[in-house]
Amino acid sequence: MLTINVFSEYLARHYPDFDDLAFRLSGEIAFRHSMIPERQQRYHDWIQSHENPESLSRGDSKAVRTLPRSPATSAEVAASLDRARHGICDMEDFARLVSPAADEHLEAMAELARDITRRRFGRTMQLYAPLYLSNECTSICTYCGFSHDHDIKRLTLNADSAEREADLLHAQGIRHILLLTGESYRHTPLSYLKEIIQRLSLKFPSISIEVYPLKESEYTELRGVGLDGLTVYQETYDPERYGRVHLRGMKKRMQFRLDCPDRGGRAGLRRIAVGALLGLSDPVADTFLAALHARYLLKHYWQTQVGISLPRLRPAAEVNALPLIPDRMYARLLCALRILLPDVALYLSTREAPRMRDAFAGICITHMSAGSRTEPGGYSGQESTGQFEIEDVRPIPEIAHMLSEQSIEPVLVDWSPILK
Repeated sequence: MLTINVFSEYLARHYPDFDDLAFRLSGEIAFRHSMIPERQQRYHDWIQSHENPESLSRGDSKAVRTLPRSPATSAEVAASLDRARHGICDMEDFARLVSPAADEHLEAMAELARDITRRRFGRTMQLYAPLYLSNECTSICTYCGFSHDHDIKRLTLNADSAEREADLLHAQGIRHILLLTGESYRHTPLSYLKEIIQRLSLKFPSISIEVYPLKESEYTELRGVGLDGLTVYQETYDPERYGRVHLRGMKKRMQFRLDCPDRGGRAGLRRIAVGALLGLSDPVADTFLAALHARYLLKHYWQTQVGISLPRLRPAAEVNALPLIPDRMYARLLCALRILLPDVALYLSTREAPRMRDAFAGICITHMSAGSRTEPGGYSGQESTGQFEIEDVRPIPEIAHMLSEQSIEPVLVDWSPILK
């Protein structure tokens, strides 16, 4: 029996072709216009060779073959919703719920997602804030404002400046903080992260990072000084598209990034969030694989709180934004995630407009950033370039008031370590 040690091995064995998955889920490959002709021909040839189940390669497994060869019908979506109301939802049901046919059932999906969220999380919303430490980056990514090839104002905060930024958030009541950097080992080495986490752990009971992927031993070292959470965006689970948007640097190593949550889980981190940047490739297939990733983590690291975040592409410095994912599709994907994964934390950042955040707060989202700045030194007014444009610029008190108006309790602290 084959032993699966990391998610990349699981993914390669169970869902070997991204384009085929996208076609099964949606009946088309979104962003097909961006596919080079050679890729379209390879996909056509792949489909032709797999029409006969006997010709499936060894890499294919029962998991992918259980999905239908064509998208779900409205009746199938209704059947899966009925199963979900009785607490039954598998990946085949999820494939139906993220399909275009589910749009006809969006209101019913939202109602079920709301009921599940209230049963599992109550009427609460965990608030957190990002703290950008550096926008230095050695990777070239076609969609990111921090990309190495952009002529922008770069800044890396020293430990004292980072602590002052954190103090401004602390004064507003924030106790859960997310530390972010670009991908530059030289400007933000492990020793730098360790010093800042150690300082902030005296004031913040929960510190997470969204930085370049680390080794398991490095996550263990950071956990020893106060780190408890890790966020890793895969950006896209589409290998070919991943290679086309990540042109240089450590971020080109897709598998190393894909297995990053495994390393964090083995290091004993308390929170791990994964996700994709919707708009880089087929959004339905990326959502499906992000959900699969979360299910895998729940099974293998059951003591860790697993989360998912699916931000939509936003304009950024020197970046021409791709078309936004439609609101209705986005709602369908988020509601489907809640129905499949009742206990998983769902995050929504200030990339989204206030009206969207207000609506999702009462349906399926459990964690929300507030008062965010996406540039280093942004809270104290230092000049540097941000990673992307923010849509929801409301301050923390206004976000808390919005939640209270919906009878949702804003939670600033949900745990505190007794022993350091």
